[in-house]
Amino acid sequence: MIKANNPALKSWIEVPTNNDFPIQNLPFGIFKTQSSSPRVGIAIGDQVLDLAVLNKLGYLKNLNIDNSILTNQYLNDLISLGKPTTSALRQRVSDLLTDTNTELRDNKEARGKVLQYISNVQLLMPVRVGDYTDFYSSIDHATNVGTMFRDPANALLPNWKHLPVGYHGRASSIIISGTNFHRPKGQTKPVDSEMPVFGATNALDFELEVAFIIGKPTQLGQSVTTSDADDYIFGLTLFNDWSARDIQTWEYVPLGPFLAKNFVSTISPWIVTLDALEPFRAKGYEQTPKVLPYLEYTGEKNIDINLEVTIQPENAEETIVCKSNYKYMYWTMEQQLTHHTCNGCNINIGDMMASGTISGPAPESFGSMLELSWRGTKPVKMNNGTERKFINDNDTVIIRGYCEKDNVRIGFGEAKAKVLPAL
Repeated sequence: MIKANNPALKSWIEVPTNNDFPIQNLPFGIFKTQSSSPRVGIAIGDQVLDLAVLNKLGYLKNLNIDNSILTNQYLNDLISLGKPTTSALRQRVSDLLTDTNTELRDNKEARGKVLQYISNVQLLMPVRVGDYTDFYSSIDHATNVGTMFRDPANALLPNWKHLPVGYHGRASSIIISGTNFHRPKGQTKPVDSEMPVFGATNALDFELEVAFIIGKPTQLGQSVTTSDADDYIFGLTLFNDWSARDIQTWEYVPLGPFLAKNFVSTISPWIVTLDALEPFRAKGYEQTPKVLPYLEYTGEKNIDINLEVTIQPENAEETIVCKSNYKYMYWTMEQQLTHHTCNGCNINIGDMMASGTISGPAPESFGSMLELSWRGTKPVKMNNGTERKFINDNDTVIIRGYCEKDNVRIGFGEAKAKVLPAL
């Protein structure tokens, strides 16, 4: 067991009940204050630990990390040091924050310099995303969509159970939680019209997803195996792959999503390391028919992450519209990465690969409004008495996620954004 994951660990920093960031988590992010430039931080309870100052004060001296890497706008350079270094860094922070360790605990002056309340800082994009790939790997989601647009007998296309379907998305429009955006515009074709029309989407949707961050590069021509894939994955974040369903319906033949998805995607600000998630591994689906040898894997590779989506109308309380779980993925992230690189496609540190919409078998676990409202035929009721077929202007959509086992809760924070009217 990874020492920092020990469920018995307690911190001298108070961690509120049901907080996402106990000492067993220690996720990485980027933050800045009114008086400081962007820098690397680790979340603990409702505070953030400034690693640059911690290093400057000598608490990380044995790790030999240049401070320029910790006073950086992105995590990429830190991640590039390799998992042995980043894992050792997480372990050192765990040791410093453990209630029995007096090094930092009893140095009041140092504590005042290295700790800030998260509510007092600005959280920034954690990684510089060079490339972004979105998969389509939830069997319940794919079945629901196939049933809606084709028929139940042919819901899954012939290739779906043989390979992780994916497409290359737009990296420039991935935004940090809390960044609002305007309703996108594009071409749609109304059912009663012979010609398409241009305008704002009338079917804006969320997609409940989890993304993993590449932590180790490959060279062009190199492939990653399922057994080695975890060495190339630094950590995970929540991901909302916003979609314009009416634009998508008209444009996706023959090459797939374009304007319907490239306008914005929202991520949570903290990267939860794969190390921290190891205790929550879960058994995946039995893959039938048997996959080709290069996609075979051993052990439990899914992760038990409870996921929740809420919609908050303007000046109203949130309504929970979806409760799902990352363990419902048919294709694992290791298989996704292996398939992505099997043709020699190179990957780079900071690349982001999203799961695709995560739906479970029950209606309340469907991971998009397309499914929850069944293409608009079953409106979803809000707590304020209104209904939603899709997302309205001035609605805020919030994705939350956490793992829980042995009285330890490892959370991801929020992926949150408000939809503003089209420009």
